[in-house]
Amino acid sequence: MVSIYVKDYGVMRFTLDYENAPISASNFVSLARKGYYENLTFHRIIKNFMIQGGDGRPRGRHVGYTIKGEFRSNGVDNKLLHKRGVLSMARTMYKDSATSQFFVMHKDAPHLDGDYAAFGTMVEGFDVLDKIAGVRTDRNDRPLTPVVIEKVVVEDEPERDFPTIDDSF
Repeated sequence: MVSIYVKDYGVMRFTLDYENAPISASNFVSLARKGYYENLTFHRIIKNFMIQGGDGRPRGRHVGYTIKGEFRSNGVDNKLLHKRGVLSMARTMYKDSATSQFFVMHKDAPHLDGDYAAFGTMVEGFDVLDKIAGVRTDRNDRPLTPVVIEKVVVEDEPERDFPTIDDSF
């Protein structure tokens, strides 16, 4: 279980899916345990679609590596669908370009199934998700007022073997 604490909004809690996306889940946990997400923001918010966070580059905190995209079009049989509350890895157009950015589905988006690595499911905090999804944004989907991730807390997650988590951020 991981909990994302969002300043002035509350807490969203997720179970992680190591069966469908062990690399993505382990990567997220490793970064959370190192404090990577502290004081970063949900920098892209699209109501009725998703909220995206975890970009450390504006603060000079780039993770320095990429991970394999765990989804069908990249040869991985990830059965977790992009439904409301699903936690998934963001990436560029390159299939193995995920780093630290993640998104939480505000509403179902089946067009993402098979092309993005879903790795967790929300179990608590849907009211927080709805409040964040409802913030005012500019034309680039950036919130007019920052939505700050205070911390991501890992609860009851065993250490898992993950190949090379870079400490360079």
